Amino acid sequence: MMMERETDFDKALQMLTQTVEELAEEARGDGRALLALLRTLERLHQEIRDDLFQKTLPKNRQELYHLLREIESEGGWPYIPRNSLRSLLKRFPLEETAPSEPKKT
Repeated sequence: MMMERETDFDKALQMLTQTVEELAEEARGDGRALLALLRTLERLHQEIRDDLFQKTLPKNRQELYHLLREIESEGGWPYIPRNSLRSLLKRFPLEETAPSEPKKT
């Protein structure tokens, strides 16, 4: 069986993954820190996609075919979904009465 040689890029990517996982674990229970981490990851994703990746997209059908085969075999298109405010509010129970208005004096 032939072993694939691990590249410097693969090693750096593994170290980056480990660092992000460690940061997330350190921030466990701290919603603000986790939100900052998610925002950073989203910003990096957008910058890489818009500034670097899109310039590498296929220029012909054969390149497109190879890209689609890679996407299919390796797990799909990278996407970072964003929670909507509505989905966050679903986590809170509905109050039976509206909050009372402040009394006027």
